[in-house]
Amino acid sequence: MKIVFGFLATILIVSLAPFSYASDPSPLQYFCVAVDDSTAPVFVNGKFCKNPNMVVADDFYFSGLNKHGNTSNAVRSRVTAVNVNNLPGLNTLGISAVRIDYAPYGLNPPHTHPRATEILVVLEGTLYVGFVTSNPANPNLKNKLFTKYLNPGDVFVFPEGLIHFQFNTGKTNAVAFAGLSSQNPGVITIANAVFGSDPSVNSDVLTKAFQVEKKVIDQLQAQF
Repeated sequence: MKIVFGFLATILIVSLAPFSYASDPSPLQYFCVAVDDSTAPVFVNGKFCKNPNMVVADDFYFSGLNKHGNTSNAVRSRVTAVNVNNLPGLNTLGISAVRIDYAPYGLNPPHTHPRATEILVVLEGTLYVGFVTSNPANPNLKNKLFTKYLNPGDVFVFPEGLIHFQFNTGKTNAVAFAGLSSQNPGVITIANAVFGSDPSVNSDVLTKAFQVEKKVIDQLQAQF
């Protein structure tokens, strides 16, 4: 009997696989404004929903993307995000936005958004952008890099979950805006995650993974 139930469960999982989604699901209502109130009766996408009768225009409003971000940091770039955490009306709508400021030769370092595809448009400056594919099925092949130089008005898409970057190649400031297909896309900056985690990743793991001496790993971890 257990074998039969196990077989039926397997069939059910396989049959439902085409209907499984890793991205945000489509909402079943027009909006569900996020509210920091645990007594709210509805809880969707990790947020409590504000009473629709109490929703106001400001719940769908954010101001400030006209302001330059402070790029006085190690990578000389600044990301200003507009997501469900500072624009509650985005809850369940599956979309968010960012403004990215780059000082001359500033970098938005290699990172990934685990829950979103990103579409980027350049407003000012020239950016060298790109993304890297996931590991190929054939171990003899390498991950493929797709790159492009972008000028004002140019658009580039970074597929969901893939490592990508933007680098200001010019001697002047650059500005870009991007839309992301999630209310809370998440971000994993590769160098910070690998070398700056708390607690630190064991150096034996990293020396083996990167095929370098321990002193190199120590130097890298000291940067974060």
